[in-house]
Amino acid sequence: MKPSRELAARIGPVGVWLSVLAEVPAAEAAKAARVVEDLGYGALWIGESPAHKEIFTNAALLLSATTRLTVATGVATIWARDAVAAEGAAQTLGEAFPGRFVLGLGASHAEAGRGNGHDRPLTALREYLDVLDSDRYRGPRPDRAVPRVLAALRPRMQELARDRAAGMHSFFVPPAHTAAARERLGPEPLLVPEQAVVVDADAARAREVAREHVATRLVLRNYVNHLRALGFGDEDFADGGSDRLVDELVVCGAADQVAARVREHLAAGADHVAIHPLTRAPGVEPVLDQLRALAAEGGIRS
Repeated sequence: MKPSRELAARIGPVGVWLSVLAEVPAAEAAKAARVVEDLGYGALWIGESPAHKEIFTNAALLLSATTRLTVATGVATIWARDAVAAEGAAQTLGEAFPGRFVLGLGASHAEAGRGNGHDRPLTALREYLDVLDSDRYRGPRPDRAVPRVLAALRPRMQELARDRAAGMHSFFVPPAHTAAARERLGPEPLLVPEQAVVVDADAARAREVAREHVATRLVLRNYVNHLRALGFGDEDFADGGSDRLVDELVVCGAADQVAARVREHLAAGADHVAIHPLTRAPGVEPVLDQLRALAAEGGIRS
């Protein structure tokens, strides 16, 4: 079996993407990871920003707190550390936690204020991969190679993920993007979209939370360019995002509505959908409450 297909089978069709774990104390994050594991989700995806926890350290803490859960960086930015450091961290985690770590890499956003190559992200990531592939690491290696996925929104980055990694991870995308990505990738590479959700019976309140999530990302140039390529225009980017844009990117409502959107991504060619619960409430419990509600919905979990 191809490594990408083995990974897809191992993590199953549904995982979780939790930004909050970079913002809370280690004990709370550990508890949350154990809940995700006990609920049966196949993988836990964590992000990185300049203002929050260092992502490989955070991954190690979450892996240590669990026994079966796969932890994936979604994604580690190439501007935060050089490729030699990233390779050392990935191999260390892969050897310590066999078969439970996935290395997700990406060029991030120019607005994050890291690095000088944001005008050429494809070249920068390709050069980073060249170093990773140079086989200079001399520490103990895992018996099973650490899978690598790339953050990819646009076609050329998807092609790089197809050719140089196990597959791709996408963020802030509708199912139509997933379908186009699968066609470009072909059948074997892993395809993991993030899907933002608000599990809330109050439609107006849920829409407000969803619009806030969309609005914070519309200030990022590469997301806007990505959405333009999908057919959205200036009218969709005004006032925090049009209803059409918000509804395409965030699914709001009851657990069965979220499950239906997950199935749309899977039908479009996703191997694994990373559910990203949104809330205004602080801490991890409001997020976990949404995951519990979704886990109770038949077919939502792996």
